Amino acid sequence: MATRQNSTNGKPKSPRIQVVIPELVCEKLTILAENESRTISNMAKVLIQEGIKNRFERESKSLTSDSNINTDNFRDTLERQSIKRLKGAPQRIRYIKKSDNN
Repeated sequence: MATRQNSTNGKPKSPRIQVVIPELVCEKLTILAENESRTISNMAKVLIQEGIKNRFERESKSLTSDSNINTDNFRDTLERQSIKRLKGAPQRIRYIKKSDNN
């Protein structure tokens, strides 16, 4: 769970997390941070935000495409069905009102 500290003026600081990463990933992170004149911590924050955004976009697209596939399958099934005619004239439905005496 992320820990939250308070600053000297009493306002809560942003949540803090601790992550253990492989040496190679740390080196690549350092290179990216230097290229963009950022701290390593800030570069990690930016990359995490981008990764989360991309993941949510990808998942929302897959949900949308799944619903489109379901709709297409339903439509295809309906179109493949043969046309069935009703036999005879439609019958009237009679509703019986309940009287107060019953």
